[in-house]
Amino acid sequence: MKVSVIGASGRVGKATAFCLAEEDVVDELVLLGREKSLDRLEGEALDMYDALAAKDIGVIITASADMEDVKDSDIVVITSGIPRSADMSRIDVAVPNAKIVAEYSREIAKYAPNSIILVITNPVDVMTYVALKASGFDKNKVFGLGNHLDSLRLKNLVAKHFNIHVSEIHTRVIGEHGDHMVPLVSSTSIGGILVKYFSNYDSFDIDKIIQNVKNAGNYVISKKGSTEYGPAFAISNIISIILNDQKKILTVSTYLESEIEAVNDVCLGVPVKLGINGIERVIRIKMTEKEKKAFLKAAEAVKDTTKEVMKSLDETDLGEIKLNEQMNN
Repeated sequence: MKVSVIGASGRVGKATAFCLAEEDVVDELVLLGREKSLDRLEGEALDMYDALAAKDIGVIITASADMEDVKDSDIVVITSGIPRSADMSRIDVAVPNAKIVAEYSREIAKYAPNSIILVITNPVDVMTYVALKASGFDKNKVFGLGNHLDSLRLKNLVAKHFNIHVSEIHTRVIGEHGDHMVPLVSSTSIGGILVKYFSNYDSFDIDKIIQNVKNAGNYVISKKGSTEYGPAFAISNIISIILNDQKKILTVSTYLESEIEAVNDVCLGVPVKLGINGIERVIRIKMTEKEKKAFLKAAEAVKDTTKEVMKSLDETDLGEIKLNEQMNN
């Protein structure tokens, strides 16, 4: 199996590449970046080879600035984009990042037309839409990291509050990867028991927990400059599930066509079944009225941002796709 990581000289990109190699789920790994980053990419590749030798893992690692090297990739990960500082919202980087994602998506369609595109660049829900339209791929082949990382963050916070091992926590965040994320507290369970039935549930400050999940990325950025290990392991988790055809359910950003609450023509985080061909199906879920309302609000917010971003792109950015066909409503 071959995976290419675009933006591998960045923190998330290089950490993702190493996670994938260390898990021994790929045969070939391409570290791709701009020409000015090639020396660094070559250094990363050599460093990874040394580390992997200690674990008797043999992976072919190629450092490259040539998009042709993504040829025959099973999965291409897009991590490239303008870095976000702690005082910047994901929306602040939306337009410039959309041009970057559109450019790479067109190139992926050219050199790896049978691949799956996994989008990491923020704002990821909007960038997933851009990648889908610019590549022309089927929607099951283009999706974003989205709320999978948020779900892992919520999982950690629930485990800490109830002082129970993280492996026993089953929870999910849907909607936007951003301010309009929707934690599904109503269906959160610990060891198969709904969290609301635990004796110390009354001290479980849901609003505070939700705010902590929303602020998690910014908090890390304020401390060390960027997130790194969390996204990398979340990405590696998704890719491992796909390449091993495990048929697991994860929350990723995908293009909706009324599968949930009649939301359509927007990319949002929802539960999906993942397999070797990408998204096999969107999982229809039941929500409380409060959660439904929040999900619909997220859909509206992301759709509005997506419209603005798509207006900023031209036919050069999107290839043969006509601008007036980008948003159905």
